Amino acid sequence: MKSREAIVTIALAWAASAAAVAQSDRPAPSLEPLGIALEGVPYPYPVHFLALELWGEQVRMGYMDVPPSSTANGNAIVLMHGKNFDSSYWGDVTKALAQNGYRVVIPDQVGFNKSSKPSIDYTFDLLAANTAKLLDSLRVGKVAILGHSTGGMLAVHFAKLNPARVTQLILEDPVGLEDYRELIPAQTTERLFQDELQMSPQAYRELIKRYFITWRPEYENLAVLRERVALSGEFPRWAKASALVYQMIYHHPVRAEYREIQAPTLLIIGAEDRTVVMRKYASPESLPKLGQVPKLAREAVKDLPHGELLELPQVGHVPHLEVKERFTQAVVDFLRLNQR
Repeated sequence: MKSREAIVTIALAWAASAAAVAQSDRPAPSLEPLGIALEGVPYPYPVHFLALELWGEQVRMGYMDVPPSSTANGNAIVLMHGKNFDSSYWGDVTKALAQNGYRVVIPDQVGFNKSSKPSIDYTFDLLAANTAKLLDSLRVGKVAILGHSTGGMLAVHFAKLNPARVTQLILEDPVGLEDYRELIPAQTTERLFQDELQMSPQAYRELIKRYFITWRPEYENLAVLRERVALSGEFPRWAKASALVYQMIYHHPVRAEYREIQAPTLLIIGAEDRTVVMRKYASPESLPKLGQVPKLAREAVKDLPHGELLELPQVGHVPHLEVKERFTQAVVDFLRLNQR
């Protein structure tokens, strides 16, 4: 006859097993649709809007304007987000910069995140002009620029167009270190639009996961946010803007402009970053030739008149999330050493 302890152990095991089965039979919790302006998505600082008119259309450009949280040093810095990232991901970087005396301006570019998403011809000229108008409205003159991913392409273009305004330039894993037109065939906007509409949540999650070496729970919202947007009644408008932004990245390379950048420039890359824009359209033969970010960065820094390169080992496409302290310290040190 089994002991009382053994009977209790078996009973508990059966109870745990039954609970697991019951849990597995429950449907996954449904997600709430999210408006394409990310209404309700918390940002780390208050969001304001600048009214603009583009191609005869009234739009609003969201931004955060964060004052120094310690003694002001009189300097300002603009943070430029990537294509698949909302500006809340700048929270820790912004906090560190504000603690070091900087005024931090974080725009959501038109076509992205909390800003309007008009169906227009997006160009880096346009986004750079919008950013200049925002800074003028805030009475911010000279600035340092930190651009990540697609924001790195915009940062280069902004620095080229505004050489007297940009004091320092920091490029964090910028896309466009190569000309995608050389190995990826052009796609129609309609094709890109339809592919955005039909992309499954799992496919988008895999896209985001490729940015990181180690997937952490705090990155999950990058995928869930887009999954919720896809449930919105306005999702086709979001998808169209996304398709048009892909066309901007593909058809308006900025790599040749590196030679024209006069500001001191720090190029920070994750040594394991292999990001390729429009990867799915590359042939199996071409794909291995694309996305060799460390090699491309070493070539790019040679073209920067006042450039230096920082490679971070065991880091992917988003160093400011993967190695927060190392990244922010490198940025603060660079700004201090190269202040004009």
